[in-house]
Order: sequence, then structure tokens, then C-alpha cells
Amino acid sequence: MEEMKVRKNQIIELSIKDLVDKFIAAQDVAKSSRQIYQRELRQFINWLESTDRIETLNSLAREDILQYKRDLIKSQMSSYTISSYITVVRKFFQWLESEKIYPNITQNIKGMKKPKGHKKNCLTVDQIREALNSINREDLNGKRNYAIFNLLVRTGLRTVEVARVNVGDIRQKSDQAVLYIQGKGRDQKDDFVILTKEALKPIRDYLAARGDIIGEQEPLFISHSNRNYGKGLTTRSIRRVIKGILKEIGLNTTRYSAHSLRHTAITLAIKGGASLQQTQAMARHSDPKTTMIYYHNLNRVEEGAEKKIKI
Repeated sequence: MEEMKVRKNQIIELSIKDLVDKFIAAQDVAKSSRQIYQRELRQFINWLESTDRIETLNSLAREDILQYKRDLIKSQMSSYTISSYITVVRKFFQWLESEKIYPNITQNIKGMKKPKGHKKNCLTVDQIREALNSINREDLNGKRNYAIFNLLVRTGLRTVEVARVNVGDIRQKSDQAVLYIQGKGRDQKDDFVILTKEALKPIRDYLAARGDIIGEQEPLFISHSNRNYGKGLTTRSIRRVIKGILKEIGLNTTRYSAHSLRHTAITLAIKGGASLQQTQAMARHSDPKTTMIYYHNLNRVEEGAEKKIKI
């Protein structure tokens, strides 16, 4: 304890920002995770500054972390976001304690309970067809947008995965076209989704319309605006494209977004008879329990006890 008290003063000698930098440098995680840690600890630092706690950092206690959590809840952030912020703060104080700089005042402070089910709605098959039919494919933007929407709803890819894809990532595996991807939290393109003929053809049509010789290292989906021509679409741009298509068919609520297409693909795969293992592989869920949520939700609706009530 004496050693801890002496070294506790280091949190005064070093600014909180310096400590955060040292903490991040010490983490054996992917670059994307480091960026998340940096962003989410910036939120914590901003809160410390706004509440004048940064001036009394050496006396920061467990109650202060609980107040931070309460303030996050008041801000109406999602439970996922709040849990992520709290988790990173816990990791930070665990590291401070391991370095004998400051005691871990976050012990037993929990994140938020995950909500049951999913926050985004799925699309029906009719809605998917209406959305695809609403896209004007006479120009490059239309061909691209059609290919993206169609790809998402047939593979369950995340927007970040689509943004990372290059032309050369379309390959053949056992006579089957596949798309190699860099999954969530991964450092390399070491996973793939299957490209059925229906998923591949719009992509081929779009690439053919781009013309010229397209290098394998070029982004699969690019901007065709004068300002950013040739640059790969960002996740924000992809989300905006999908949101625009959904709005076009009247699905203009927060319950529908690009992530809805991922939920839709997984749900349709299960309805089509895919096994748990097959669905988990397509969705790239690390834990089968995550995949099981989809099965549970479908069974709950299709076999609901309420349907047995006869009045």
C-alpha cells in the first residue's frame, strides 16, 4: 500500500492524456481497437474536465466512476455504447493499478445489460425487391448502389467490411466465387463470404461499366463524384447510400439502416433452412450464442403461445 501511495502521485506528475497514451501503447490489440480506446477515453477525459474532476484527479474514487456511468445514461446513448465506454475505462484503471500508478477504482462496476433482440428491423422479401427495383441502374452510381445493396442483403456483410474490400478480393474457392474480407476486429482478410450468381452479377456489371483496366488493389466500390473520384467509399458513404434507398421505399425511420440488411440476410438464411453452424459461419459470429438469438426470435414469433389462445 505504501508503494501504491507513493506512486499514486505519478498521476499528478503525468497528465491524464500522457497516461492514456502510455496505456494505449501498452495494449496488444489491433490498430482499429487502439483508435476506439483513444476515442472512448477522450470521452472520459472530456467528462473529467467538464465536471472539474481533472483538477482533483489524485482523489478520484469509485463513486466518481459511477457518476460517469450515470451521466452517460442521461445522455441517452445506447446501452452498447455505454458498456463500451465503461469497459475501456475499466481497462485503463486496471492498467494503472498493474503499473502501481493508481488503484483500480472500477472494480465490480458493470456495463449495461444488453437489450433482448435487435434494435434494427429486418426487411421482408417484398421490401427487398421493391428497394432493388427503385434503384435507377442507368448510370455508374446506380449500378454501384444496386450492387452494394444486393451484396449486403445476400451475405450479411457489415459496412466496414464492404469499405475494406478491393477488386482482387473476389476469388475462386472450390469452383465457387467468394469475397475475402477483413472482418470486425481482424488485422487481415482471412475470412470470406460466398458470392452466389445473384450476388456476383451486379458487381460484375458495375465493374464492367467502370471500364478501363481496374487493378486488383483498387477499391471494389468507389466514389464517382468530381471531388472524390476513384477513392473507396467510406462506411459513412455506404450507410448514406443504403439509407437513401430505404427512404425511397418509405422506410425512413431509425429502425431501418444499413445494419438492417445484415439482420435481414441472417434471418432469411435461417428461414431458408440454414443450420446454426452454417449461419454462424456466414455471419462470422465468434460465439454461437449470438447466432442463437436469431433462432430464438424467429421461434418466438412463429411458435408464440399467444397463437394458442382461443376466445
